[in-house]
Amino acid sequence: MKVSARNALKGIVKSVVTGAVNDEVTVEISPELVITAVITKTSAENLGLAVGKEVYALIKSSDVIIAVD
Repeated sequence: MKVSARNALKGIVKSVVTGAVNDEVTVEISPELVITAVITKTSAENLGLAVGKEVYALIKSSDVIIAVD
C-alpha cells in the first residue's frame, strides 16, 4: 500500500457502531490512544471492518486547530 498521507497509524478495531448511513469506527493505536472515524456504511462493509481487525488510520489534514475556553 502506498499513500500520500504521512500519518499512517497502525491499530486494531475496537468497535464499529453501525448507523443508517455512516459507521463510527474506533481504532486502538496503543493502550492509551484511540482514534474514532466516521465513514460510510458501504466503506466499512467493503473493508470488512470488524472488532479485532488490524487496520491503518490515515490522517491527512492541512490544518490542526487547538482552542481553549
